[in-house]
Amino acid sequence: MQRDWPDIFGGLLLAILGAGAALWAAMYYDMGSLRRMGPGFFPVLLGAALFLLGLVIALPALARSAEPPKIEPATALAVLAAIVIFALSLSRLGLAGATAITVLVASLPAPRKGWVWRIVLALGVTVLTVLVFSVGLRMTLPVWPRLS
Repeated sequence: MQRDWPDIFGGLLLAILGAGAALWAAMYYDMGSLRRMGPGFFPVLLGAALFLLGLVIALPALARSAEPPKIEPATALAVLAAIVIFALSLSRLGLAGATAITVLVASLPAPRKGWVWRIVLALGVTVLTVLVFSVGLRMTLPVWPRLS
């Protein structure tokens, strides 16, 4: 039987990272209490959640068989190009422009044809990204393109 090794290794890696982060934060930061959380409370909670998520991925994969994963070069190239384009265009196009172009580039190798769904997807992801990072987290990223 061919096991689902990518999920097993990926889940175990997540579990190890989560356990390590939770233990490190618990050892070096004050936990505080539920009423008055210390600086270690949130990292320990996130590390424990990552540990559990890793187990949820790895344990069922032990019992299931899987085909070896197929790597599609066009898809991999589009995703890598989208990451590079985002990194290079963020300062010039702002968060909104860089996100929209990144989504459009990443969706190029999709089997579904047409531009309407790509534009709707780009607009939706852009609005969500601006709401989360600029409005919600108040990160100091340029939202709109620089005109100078």
